Parts: sequence; structure tokens; C-alpha cells
Amino acid sequence: MIDFRILGPLVVEVGQRELTVSAPRQRVILAALLLSAKQIVSVDRLQDFVWDGTPPPSGPAVVRTYVMRLRQALGPKAGARIITRTPGYLIEVDEEETDLGRFNNRRDKAGVLAAAGDLEGASAELTEALSAWREPLHDIDSTTLRDIEVRHLEERYFQTLSWRLDLDLQLGRHASLVPELWRLTREHPLREALVARLMLALFRSGRQCDALNVFQQTRALLVEQLATEPGAELQEMQARILAAEGAPPSDPVPAAARPSARITSSRPQPAQLPAALPDFVARRPPVDDGPGGGDPFDPLAGDPTLGPAATTVISGGGGIGKTALAVHTAHAYRGEFAHGQLYASLGGSGGQPAHPSSVLARFLRDLGVPHGAVPQDEAELVAMYRSVVADRKLLIVLDDAANTAQVRPLIPGGARSRVIITSRDRLAGLEGARTVVLRRMDKESSLQLLGAVVGRARVESERVAAQQIVRISGGLPLALRIIGIRLRQQPYRPLADMAARLAAPERLLDELSVGDLVVRDCFARSYAALSTPVACGVGPDRVLRTLGTPDTSTFTAASVAERLDCSRLDAEDALDRLVDADLLEQDGFGRYFLCDVVRAYAREMDRATYGTAPQAG
Repeated sequence: MIDFRILGPLVVEVGQRELTVSAPRQRVILAALLLSAKQIVSVDRLQDFVWDGTPPPSGPAVVRTYVMRLRQALGPKAGARIITRTPGYLIEVDEEETDLGRFNNRRDKAGVLAAAGDLEGASAELTEALSAWREPLHDIDSTTLRDIEVRHLEERYFQTLSWRLDLDLQLGRHASLVPELWRLTREHPLREALVARLMLALFRSGRQCDALNVFQQTRALLVEQLATEPGAELQEMQARILAAEGAPPSDPVPAAARPSARITSSRPQPAQLPAALPDFVARRPPVDDGPGGGDPFDPLAGDPTLGPAATTVISGGGGIGKTALAVHTAHAYRGEFAHGQLYASLGGSGGQPAHPSSVLARFLRDLGVPHGAVPQDEAELVAMYRSVVADRKLLIVLDDAANTAQVRPLIPGGARSRVIITSRDRLAGLEGARTVVLRRMDKESSLQLLGAVVGRARVESERVAAQQIVRISGGLPLALRIIGIRLRQQPYRPLADMAARLAAPERLLDELSVGDLVVRDCFARSYAALSTPVACGVGPDRVLRTLGTPDTSTFTAASVAERLDCSRLDAEDALDRLVDADLLEQDGFGRYFLCDVVRAYAREMDRATYGTAPQAG
């Protein structure tokens, strides 16, 4: 049995033997790994913790040496728990093997008991959890680590304490709570939530005057020290007590609106996933660029030795099916996330990406934080969000992310939740994330998708026309879905008629539109991101326009360089940008392929740039 303790002094107990890591910087590394248990902590992040944001040039090499020595200090059993995983390390521990994990488990048990109506049992679990709490990280010599984690852990402690107080108030233990609440409010006089609970306990004990005096004393302190009036919670409590003066000492606040209800006492369980596509079709295995491995069809499968990936990025070009795969996967796993599912469309490809603060504020309200208690400051929003979700098992889907900076504040700090992100960017800077890169569907998968939308019998009866439609669509799921929807709306139109319409280059993009599904718009967002020139001014947007003019659909870097009168390397850089944007495909022999749909768009952009006469270069 191994026991890692980070509440109080950092201690590791193996069997009956207690180990103390004496080297301060090794303690910093161990604490950082334990606070992100089962998640990769990069070497860059570890060196920031060790040297408080100012690491030496040799920092990465020194961190690796510290990890080696830390493993030696912990011994073979505990040291083997520290696993090397690019771009850093993780520590493999079960929740019952850390004091913080046991604290979280008791909170979970309390939530189950409370939901079943056993308030006494829930209160007892929380009392046990709180009794084992000690000041976290007090022997860790890292200001950076303490600034990030201690505030988060303290908030978790106060949430748990507030929850237990609420349960005891509901159980009618108001009189016995008064001494404890007096002590807590003296120790933390500016924590208005504790003051509100003291006022409620005093009122229920028949001490209305004392409750109102507490309000006045707290108001004077807030004005003196912070130059601010009491918040909505305290003011509402005062108003309700004033309205109830002279009445019997009962609860002045209706149960559904009690200010004493802590942030997570009601434990809202959001279920925000969009509807899954009924005709979803899997395709050939996508490219898995992240740590671990696992089932390539399953973005949450992760590495079998480590469990599910905490964060998975599904990347690919517009219309490739990122959102469909993310939502399909989320629905398949939703039963494993007892505390619900959060979803946000981040607008990354639309030119007006959502600000992380607005998403955080909505998530907090959805998770039960009263509107007035949601902070305005972004750092406080992040701290509260991570505190609220720390002990919950949530599935969070962040759709259409713009960049790493947008999603990093939205990723929980705990190890229980899972995050699925879709983005046209691979978000390479997101530490420890697994990346699944989607490519075009192969012919067989494309036929399956078309059949799933219009009916398999219809596809089989006109298989040659269906194959022609699949070839023209270039394996783009959005194009196939639009074609399928249009055919489904016209059940008596032959597939051959649709294939003939699509075969006319000047009609193709106009045909690929139905409702708010428009292939042209999807390409436009990718094209707009290509305007930054590469070396020698050969922009990938110019290369794409050039590729739309010849009749051939196969190119090499050398042939493109000749057409554009540039070097082969410059042409290759631009072509690779087009591959990354999913506007070209590439094989292993240096050849690039342009599908009919993208060629039609390239020609359209060429005409828009140069007029009706296409220009070769």
C-alpha cells in the first residue's frame, strides 16, 4: 500500500515506512505531479514551478535529473509510479492512494447520500473529509505552484465546509452550529457566505437581534477594508430576517431560495450536448498524434495503461466531421459522467471567437453558482471554475476552438473530468492533450454515409451514380450530407440526375448548399486563413488559385514551383499549408491531390481575384 499525502507536509508512506523527500526542488516536482494525478505535466511547466517562472537555460535537463533522483528517493515501488510521457511526466495513483483523493471520494459519497435523502449520512461523510484537511503545500518552496494551487484547494475546502453547514442547518442543528459559526466568521470575517449562515443559525435559534447585529458589523468591516457594500446574499438574508421579525423562529428563506445553499449543494447536472446525428458513419482510422494510443475511432479511449485521455483534440479542415465525431463520442460516454455534460461553441472558425470569460461565467451558472456570485475578474473566474468542477465527473465538449489560449482556461484542473475539443488548429501547445486528426472519408465510408442519409437501397439500386457522387465530393462529409439531404427531399429524383448536376464545374458549389449547410462558406473560412505569405511571398492562397486552373488533379512541389516560378521548397511550404487546411491531400510519394469540390472553389477565387480570365501565376 502506497499513500501520498499533500495536505500538510508532503509525505509518502510505503507499507509501514514513511518517506520524506528532503530535497526542496524534488518536493516541488512531486507536489506538481500529485496535484495533476494521471495527467501529463510538461517539463516546461515543471521548470516554471521549480524556479518560479525564471528557469535557467539548462532547466529541462536539470528537471530530468531531479525526476531521476526523486524516483530514487521514493524507492522502487513509489518511484515507479512516475512515468515519462511526452512532453513531460505523470504520476499514476488511484484516488484512495492520496489524501486529496480520499477527500474527494468522501465528497462524492456525500453527494450520493444527499441525493438519496440521507442528509445525516451526507453530513457525516463531509465531517470525516474535513477532519483530515490540513493546510496544503505549506512545505513546498514554490511561489508559482502555491499561487496556482493553494487558492484552488482552499476554495474546495470552503465549498465542502459550506455544504456540510447547509446540511446541518437543514437537519435543524442551528443551535449547535452557532459556536462553530462564530469561530469561523471571526477567522474569516470577509467570507460573506459564512456570515449568512451564522445569521440564519442565529435567527432559527430565536436570536433575530444578534443576527441583524452580525450583518451591521460585517457591513462596517466591508466598507472599512474593501470600500464595498455587502453582496446580494447578505442583503437578501437581512431583508428576509427583517420581514420575519416578530414571527416564530423558523426559516425566513424558502427552501428553494436559501442563500445558504452553497455553490454545489444542489449539484445541478447539465445535459447540454447537441443532438447526435442518427446517420453517423465511422470512417477509416484517423491519425492519432497524441500520447498513448488506444482505439483510433474513439477519441476518449486513450492509452489502455493510463485510462481515458483527459483532453482530446479532434482536428481537421472545415466540413470534415469534427463536431459530428465529438458529439457522437460524447453521447456514447455520457452515462459515465454522473455530474453531467457541458457544451460550448467557441466560434473559432467564424472570425468572432467567444471570449473564455463569457464561457466560464455561463458554465459556472449552469453548475449552480448564483448569478451574483460569479466573479468579473478572469483569474477569479478560472479559480472558481476549477474549484467547482474539481470533484465532479463532467464531460466537457468545446466545439470549434480558435487556439490554445482560448481553451486553456476552460480545462478543469482535476483528473475526473474529460474534455473533447474540436478545432481546425491542432492546438499543439495544449499540454498532455491527445490529438486525433481527421482526414477525408474513403470511398466505402462515403458510400455508407450517403446510404445512411438517403437510404441504402436507393444507393445500391444506382451504385454507379452513387460512386460518381462520392468521387466528386472528394470524401468531404459535409458535401455528402448536403447531397444526401437534397436527395432525401426529392425521393423520386434519380441519383444519376444529381451526379450530372454535380459534374458541371460551374454548378458544383451552388449544388452543395441546403439550409444553413453551405460548403462554399466552409472553404471561405479556410481560405481566409491562408493569406499570410510564406518565404519569397508565395502565399498558399495564390498556390490554391493556381491549382484550380489546369485540368489535372495531381501535382508535385516541382510542378507547382515551375508554374509559379519559385523554388521547390517554397512551393512545398505552401502546399503543406494547404494540406494542413484540408484543401489538399498528400500521399507518401510527394504527390498532392485536389478534389473536384476544392478545384471548383479555387477557380471561383481565381476569377474573383483576376477577373474572368484565369491566371496561371
